[in-house]
Amino acid sequence: MASMSETSRPTVADVLRLMEELWPSALAESWDACGLVVGRPDATVSRIHWAVDPVSAVVAEAVEHEADMLVTHHPLLLRGVTSVAGTGFKGDVVHTLIENGCALVAAHTNADSAVGGVSDVIAEVLGLTRLRPLAPSDGGTEEEGIGRVGELETPMTLQAFAERVHLNLPSVASGVRVAGDRQAIVRTVAVCGGAGDSLFDAVRASDADVYVTADLRHHPASEVREAALLDDGRPYLVDVSHFASEWLWLPAGAQALERRLAEDGHEVEMAVSSIVTDPWDFILVGRNPS
Repeated sequence: MASMSETSRPTVADVLRLMEELWPSALAESWDACGLVVGRPDATVSRIHWAVDPVSAVVAEAVEHEADMLVTHHPLLLRGVTSVAGTGFKGDVVHTLIENGCALVAAHTNADSAVGGVSDVIAEVLGLTRLRPLAPSDGGTEEEGIGRVGELETPMTLQAFAERVHLNLPSVASGVRVAGDRQAIVRTVAVCGGAGDSLFDAVRASDADVYVTADLRHHPASEVREAALLDDGRPYLVDVSHFASEWLWLPAGAQALERRLAEDGHEVEMAVSSIVTDPWDFILVGRNPS
């Protein structure tokens, strides 16, 4: 562990200021709850832990690593609560963080929309170029918005592309589901980290050959496929794990924040959680209905 003087350590407020530069809160959706959840702005920070979900196991890991701050993609308190008593799991998380001097910060839809955010990282991992937002942000720059649309340098079959997705995302029990002809050729790709079936109109407008996102529900996906059958079969669908799609951003986010802190003269240790917080443990496949 590198030696750090007290003067080289940023405060929570310092970290929040630089996070605001990287992932502006103005880019967050109106329903979202980003920013500081637990912690004092004047507390010093020497270790920052990164994770997708602020679940009990992740908090325990952050405490074990003596983190002063936990940055998660998903908010702990997205919906209103009337109590944070330690009798419930959210209250227990709040108490554990406070008792161990660990701040909690959520970077959610602001990190989805920002340049270098969740969907940009997915697009980069999948080899997409000439990126543009799938759904541009109101009042943002032309590069900002939810989701990305880009081009593969070389067209490939849907089967080969789905295998690329599978190989580049963290392994989870639910795997990768695909809708479309295995031998169909794809080049234009739309991506959205997390749940993206609210963006089907934007996907169709983008003329994407295939759409990669998570948490596709039966009815919206079925309707898209039925409509596609009346046309040229596009867009094909690649449904991935919500957790896996967003985990990809964590190392990139940690590196970006570490770099900005260093530019400000601060030295902070970064660590990305190795805990898989995808909620599914195993899957059974291959049996046809009788």
